[in-house]
Amino acid sequence: MAVPALAVTEPESAPPIVINGGEIELPTSAPAPEFLKGVFDTIYSGWLFRDADTQAMQTDDFSNPGMIFVDQGVDQWSKVDGTEGKSCADCHKDISSMKGVRASMPKVNPDAKELWSVENYINACRTERMGAEPWEWSSAPMEAMTLAISLQSRGEPVNVKIDGDAAPYWEQGKEIYYTRYGQLQLSCANCHEDHYGDMIRADHLSQGQINGFPVYRNNGAGVVSIHERFSGCIRDTRAEPFKQGSPEFRALELYVASRGAGLPVEGASVRH
Repeated sequence: MAVPALAVTEPESAPPIVINGGEIELPTSAPAPEFLKGVFDTIYSGWLFRDADTQAMQTDDFSNPGMIFVDQGVDQWSKVDGTEGKSCADCHKDISSMKGVRASMPKVNPDAKELWSVENYINACRTERMGAEPWEWSSAPMEAMTLAISLQSRGEPVNVKIDGDAAPYWEQGKEIYYTRYGQLQLSCANCHEDHYGDMIRADHLSQGQINGFPVYRNNGAGVVSIHERFSGCIRDTRAEPFKQGSPEFRALELYVASRGAGLPVEGASVRH
């Protein structure tokens, strides 16, 4: 069988995402992190690889279908739940206090001494402070809450820590990224590094950046978390995915996030 040639296609241009008529402008490209030199010179938002109709949905908060779920998350923020009679707002005040959080996640929790994603912090607050039941990783309330929290960091550049106590997790995530899985023997890099810009069936392959996650996806008419997307990719290689929220997926999340360092958090982004 012939081996397909590498045929990376750079975006013809990288215009900013202009939201609400110019109220916010989000850059869609940035210089590649130093550790990616020789692989990429420039990193690109997945927004650039979508069709014009999908792109347009993200440029107007009124038309953006993801904002419905943001509103649900904001409502949950002030909702009392659990045996302690508390809401998120009782400790953290307004949800705007979460500005910058999404841009630095995942990160090592010094108390737990392990890498935590936003979802881990949410569930720790629910179980330890509110006396409430934890949410499933990609459940509707968790996705709405993480999306609402993400919106508070819209425009903030991704800036995850990859050295010090985070370094072992970053190395683990890197190994997973380049490992071939499943019957198709594909790694993350085979699509998002070797063939970004190419078409695979009806999909235009991006660099696989996650600065826009959680995202609203038109094909499922709902929100998709980072780990849910990881599961889908590995499933498509005809392999058994790691569990959402697992140490493996948290490490992969850190590594993939670091590949997009400098790109802005997009908040309620829209993809096909």
